[in-house]
Amino acid sequence: MIRVAGCDPGTSSLDILAIDERHAIAQVSFEPDELRADPTLPVRWLRENGPFDIIAGPSGYGLPLVRAADCTDAQLELMSLVRPDERGTSHGVGGFSAMVRAFRDSGLPVVFLPGVIHLPTVPIHRKLNKVDMGTADKLCVAALALAQHDRDEPAAVIEFGSAFTAITILKDRQIVDGYGGTSGMMGAMCGGAWDGEAAYLLSPLTKADLFRGGVADAPDRDIGKAAFREAFTKTVYGLLNVHGVQDIYYGGRLLRTDSDLVQQGLGELPTSFFKLHYAGDLPGAWVKHAAQGAAIIANGLAGGAFAKVVDWLKLREASGTALDWLTHPRAVEVRTAFGVGEPCSPAE
Repeated sequence: MIRVAGCDPGTSSLDILAIDERHAIAQVSFEPDELRADPTLPVRWLRENGPFDIIAGPSGYGLPLVRAADCTDAQLELMSLVRPDERGTSHGVGGFSAMVRAFRDSGLPVVFLPGVIHLPTVPIHRKLNKVDMGTADKLCVAALALAQHDRDEPAAVIEFGSAFTAITILKDRQIVDGYGGTSGMMGAMCGGAWDGEAAYLLSPLTKADLFRGGVADAPDRDIGKAAFREAFTKTVYGLLNVHGVQDIYYGGRLLRTDSDLVQQGLGELPTSFFKLHYAGDLPGAWVKHAAQGAAIIANGLAGGAFAKVVDWLKLREASGTALDWLTHPRAVEVRTAFGVGEPCSPAE
């Protein structure tokens, strides 16, 4: 019997789900303070609850299905995308880099998953000057929706995270587009895509600045909610115009911590036109949806019941880095800082 585990390194916690084919057999949620104090806690938990055939590790901005045993230090930095001048400090979930390093060095059968930008099913023109089209955990939420709702129709999968709101687009069971939490609409903590002039005036920006400007930073709660609702509506209707989506799948931690905010956003969509679907939970699972999706992907990679999900998403064909499609003249400096050479041209 296949036994796998999946991880979600979210802002508010790191969740892990272990499944035996389709059912939860163990799960845990670590708070940021716990991880800052001891980044090896998740690895110890996995040892105690193993053995596992495959573990989908915390992958941040993603790598193209890299086994932990083969992961280099440069690839570790590509998962966190923290500039060299800020490395060694804690951002988002406490001690992410130290925790991922613990996974890399654990000897466990860990694989790091791609982000949306690594997928061959996303057309190149949508990747230009993008980094965050959806981190690996957003891809995992899409996998959960796809596993629970096996449909051909175009669909939007929305994760309402505790800090970010991200949207991926499914067509013919493949991800073809995505707005990451820092490139799309406002979130509970994050302001979403930046106004270039605001970014210029507030520079130099830090990684921590990506977690600011959302509903929590609005002058008052009502103004924040109004901004969130309108940003949500504009984004969904824009995707409707481009992709023809009517099916909306939704999940995420914010459903549990601020369901009123989520429902206000969803309430802007007329149910006479849009079909709203809860992303669903695996039997017995209570951890975050991204951890559930990560376990589904791990199961699929191991040849289990969800193998078709991995095949549909073409995860084994993921390639490149999250920095490949920056076209600004200074992009070379950025890639060099992360040990990345010039990307191949589309023709190659």
